[in-house]
Amino acid sequence: MEKFGKSQPVPRREDVRFLKGEGRYTDDAAPDGALYGVFLRAPVAHGRITGMDVEEARAAPGVHLVLTADELRAEGVTDGLFTVMVKNRDGSSGIAPRRPILAEDKVRFVGEPMALVVAETLDQAKDAAELIMPDIEDLPVHLEIGPGGEALHDEAPDNRSVTFGIGDEDKVSEALETAEHTVTMTVSDNKVIANSLEGRVCIADWDGERLHVDLSSQGVWTHKSQFAKLLNLDPEAVHVTTRDVGGGFGMKTMIYPEYFAVAQAARMLGRPVRWAAERGEGMLSDNMGRDLVSTATLGFDAEYRITGYRIDTRFNLGAYASQFGPLMQTQLFSRVMTGVYDIKAAYLESEAFFTNTCQVDAYRGAGRPEAIYLLERMMDRAARELGLTPWELRRRNFIAPDRFPYDTVGGETYDVGEFARVLTHAERASDAKGFAARKAETEARGKLRGQGLCYYIEAILGAPDEGVEVVFEDGGATIYVGTQSNGQGHETVYAQFLSDQTGIPVEAIRVVQGDSDKIAQGGGTGGSRSVTVQANVTLKAVDDIVTAFSGFLADEFGVGRGDVSFDDERFRIEGSNETPTMLEVAEMAREKGQDALLSFKAHEKLAARSFPNGCHVVEVEVDPETGEVSLDRYAIVDDFGNLINPLLVEGQVHGGIAQGAGQALLERVVYDETGQLLTASLMDYAMPRADNLPFFRFETEPVPSTSNPMGMKGCGEAGTVGALAAISNAVQDALWQRGVRQADMPFTPHRVWEMLRAAESPLAAE
Repeated sequence: MEKFGKSQPVPRREDVRFLKGEGRYTDDAAPDGALYGVFLRAPVAHGRITGMDVEEARAAPGVHLVLTADELRAEGVTDGLFTVMVKNRDGSSGIAPRRPILAEDKVRFVGEPMALVVAETLDQAKDAAELIMPDIEDLPVHLEIGPGGEALHDEAPDNRSVTFGIGDEDKVSEALETAEHTVTMTVSDNKVIANSLEGRVCIADWDGERLHVDLSSQGVWTHKSQFAKLLNLDPEAVHVTTRDVGGGFGMKTMIYPEYFAVAQAARMLGRPVRWAAERGEGMLSDNMGRDLVSTATLGFDAEYRITGYRIDTRFNLGAYASQFGPLMQTQLFSRVMTGVYDIKAAYLESEAFFTNTCQVDAYRGAGRPEAIYLLERMMDRAARELGLTPWELRRRNFIAPDRFPYDTVGGETYDVGEFARVLTHAERASDAKGFAARKAETEARGKLRGQGLCYYIEAILGAPDEGVEVVFEDGGATIYVGTQSNGQGHETVYAQFLSDQTGIPVEAIRVVQGDSDKIAQGGGTGGSRSVTVQANVTLKAVDDIVTAFSGFLADEFGVGRGDVSFDDERFRIEGSNETPTMLEVAEMAREKGQDALLSFKAHEKLAARSFPNGCHVVEVEVDPETGEVSLDRYAIVDDFGNLINPLLVEGQVHGGIAQGAGQALLERVVYDETGQLLTASLMDYAMPRADNLPFFRFETEPVPSTSNPMGMKGCGEAGTVGALAAISNAVQDALWQRGVRQADMPFTPHRVWEMLRAAESPLAAE
C-alpha cells in the first residue's frame, strides 16, 4: 500500500487535557494507602562500606521497612542490572562490572542508592532515612576520563571498560600520510543532565500473585522482562504501565536500581509503595549525557576533497556501565561518523572509562550529536585553514545524488540524499548573502557577529520492527501501539495517520500505549524511531482490515472479491449503490456475529533505516566586554521525507534546538575533586529559557526515504544533532577575529570572557 499521511498541520489533541490540568502522570495514580519510599544515598564518591546501622530507622514512627543489600540477598534478589556491551577492537568483550540494586561492598558515586526506607508518610520516611549512619572508609576518587587511578572495579584495574575500533586503520594512516593537506583538532563535549520536567517516578503493588509497576518511562517491555528476571518472577506475573510522561529525552528509556528496590519492597510488604525523585535527587542519579574528548584529523587532496579521517575518542561511562552507555560513543557514534561526506577511508578508536561520577547513557541523539559535532567543527576549522568558505568545502565533499544507495565506512547504507539542494535552500532561508551587512552593523555597535553552519545526518535507532492492534468498538476504533509518547504528540499523529488510511474520523480513534497487559510487546520510544515503525506496521494492519472487510462485503452482496474496492474512505461494491465506511462495515460484522472481524493485529519490520538530514545556520552576537553570547538568527532546512503533521515536526525541531542550545551556551555538569556534584540544583545548573532563544525559521526540503512505504524519516532528535555544531561554529567565527583559535562549549559569559582575555595576552601572541 503506497500511501503516506496528508501532511496536515493538526494541533495536538492531547494538549487540551494537559492545558486544563487533566494530564494523568504516574505520581497522580498512586492507590489509596500507598506507602512512601525514600532512598538513602551515598554521601561520598568512593568508599568501602564497613557497616550500616539501620535499627534506629526501623524503629522510627511510621516505618514499615528498611531495605538494604543484605535484605535483598536474604530474599534471593542477587542479580545486577544489565548492560548492552560492545566488543573491543580485538574481538574480546568489554568489561561491564555487576551493578547492584543497592550498594553492597562499595559506593562508587555520590547519589548511589544504599537503602530504601518505606513509611506511612513522606516526612516519616525522610526522617527515618536520616537516622541511618553508614560507616564508609574513604577511597581515592578517580575523575579523569582515562586510565589509572584507584580502580572502581576489580575487573577493570586501569578503569578501562572497552577499546572499540571500526574502519581500516592502515588505509587511513596511508591516506593521511599522503594527503596534500591535513587538519587536526581536539574538541570536548560537556556532560549534561536531562532534567525532564517530570522526574523519575515509580509505584509498585503486589496482590499476592502479580506485581504491578507504574512508572514514568519510554517503554514498558524491557522493564517488564527485567522485573521478572531480577525479582525471580514469572514474566506473566509482572504488569508494567506508563501513563502520561513529562519528558524523557532518552534518560527514561533505561532501567534504574530504584525501580527494583521499590517493587521488592511492595512485594515484601503486600502494600503499594510509591517513590518520586526530587529534583536534586534526580540531578544526582538520573543517567547523564555526553562527556567525551575527541582528537581528529582530516586529510584533503589538492582539490580539497577528503581522503582520510581518523578519530580518537575517550568517553566517560560513570561509575558503572549503564544499560546502553557503552554504545553511545562506539557503535552509535560510528553510524554517522563520516556525516554526509564521501569519505572512503575513516577510522574510529574509542575508549570508555569508569569514573566516580553518575552514569552516562542516551540523551537526545545518543552518539549521533557527538559524532556530527566533531565532524562539523572539523569542517569549519578545515575551511579556515584551507582558505575556502564553510559552504564551499561542504559542497565539494557531499555524497553526490547518483551515488545512492551509499555504503558508509561506519557500516550504514544511506538510501537517498540531495545534500547540495538542501544546503542551497538553507542559504536562501538564512539570507546568507546579507550576513556581511549584518556583521558590519553589529561591529558598529561594538559587538562581534559570527555565522556558523552544520550539515547533519542521523541514523534512526532502535528495533526496526513494531506491532499494532486495531480494535473496532461501538462508533469508533482503538489503536494499541508499541511506542510511548514522552510529549511528542503520538496520540494525535497515530490517530491522524490511521484516519488518513481508513477514513475513520480522528475524533473516533482512541490511542492506547504503555500497558504490558494490553500490548504484548513493543520497542518503546527512542532514537527517532516511533513514527516510522508505527506507521509502517499500521499500514500492514490497514491492508489486513481492507482485505478481510472486502471478503466480508463480497459474501454479503454476492459478488466476487475483486468487485469490492476501498478508496481510503469508503468501500465500493460493483453493481451496488452501497458505499459503506470502514466503521459501518465493522458494525455490519458485529451484527452478523463476525467478531473475528473486529480486531486486527499486525507485526512488521522495516527493510532498512531512514536517515534524516539537514542544515542549521546560526548567527550569534558576542559582547566582548562581558562575554555574553546571544543567538540572533536561526534558520533550519530539514529533509525529513514525507510528513504526517508538519506542526508536530516543527515542535520537535524547536525542542531539540533548545536542548542543543542549552548544552552549547549554558549547561555543564561539574564535580569537585572529591566527586561531589557542584551543579546539583537549578540554582547552580543553568537551563535555557525563552529569552535565550530567537525565533526559528524552519523549512523542509523533502527527499522521500526509500526504506519505508511512507517515505518518512524520523525527526525527534534532529534539532539537537544539528544545533551543537552550528552554534559552536558561529561562536568560533565571532571570536576568531579576536584571536581565539579554540572555543569549546559551553559558551557561558565567564568562559567566553576568559577566552577573549587569554587571546589578548602577550603569551597568546607568542
